[in-house]
Amino acid sequence: MTVSDPVVESVVATISRSATEITQGLIGRRGAVDEENPSGETQMEADVWADELLGERLAAIDGVGQYASEERPEAIDCGEDPDSSDAYAVAVDPLDGSSNLKSNNAMGTIFGVYDAALPAPGEDLIAAGYVLYGPITTMVIATEETVSEYEMTGGERRLIERDVTLPDEPVVYGFGGRVPDWPADFESYAREIENELKLRYGGAMIADVNQVLTYGGVFAYPSLESSPEGKLRLQFEGNPIGYIVERAGGRSSNGDESLLSVEPDALHDRTPVHVGNADLIDRLEETLE
Repeated sequence: MTVSDPVVESVVATISRSATEITQGLIGRRGAVDEENPSGETQMEADVWADELLGERLAAIDGVGQYASEERPEAIDCGEDPDSSDAYAVAVDPLDGSSNLKSNNAMGTIFGVYDAALPAPGEDLIAAGYVLYGPITTMVIATEETVSEYEMTGGERRLIERDVTLPDEPVVYGFGGRVPDWPADFESYAREIENELKLRYGGAMIADVNQVLTYGGVFAYPSLESSPEGKLRLQFEGNPIGYIVERAGGRSSNGDESLLSVEPDALHDRTPVHVGNADLIDRLEETLE
């Protein structure tokens, strides 16, 4: 499959070519740096390095007006007018799950291409995707037409499945946050789900979402008593993942509405994230009401 929009194809190709380099570059960068990202989280050496690598390459693409990252306080202008109808904005989580570096577990890179200046609602996305650094490096790309999965090798991608859709019969679930920190209504929902599905939770959202996309089910990082606004970032995580799951026939929700409908106030807004098979998200919204 070739992405029809040339700018989106350039973004996807750039991330594809960078994926192998990122996996190799993790070696020797497993420690923390004496800095925090804009969300107040300790940055790993690999976070900063992957952000600099992707930022330099994506910002150089003709037609990209802004590059924004979970690791930077503000979006950077890339030579194109970000408000121009001909310029896209690219939002990236360079290394989702970087806390897994210490234990050498799965991680990923998440990206969204917005046809609007950031911050922007998910309805302005024209493409989104992620790279999963697992036993095999894979890439999932969602556009307005379809969702496709690729295997990655040597900087190239090979199509392994076109028109990816969530299986009708859900199998797995994964819920983030400490259980004592869950609101009572979400805990009630979780107790129902854990009697129906198999637990799959690895500490990197992208790996857990990939399980849901593969087997069907639900992933959630809910509102917490200590963080009512949620933990995950709307621009960099919630919107791209919501876009992918919805294009694959599922649903996304912040607890009240589709993640793609949420109007952001700031670049680093947080949000509760719930994605998966439509009936499971419907049930969740009914429980949270």
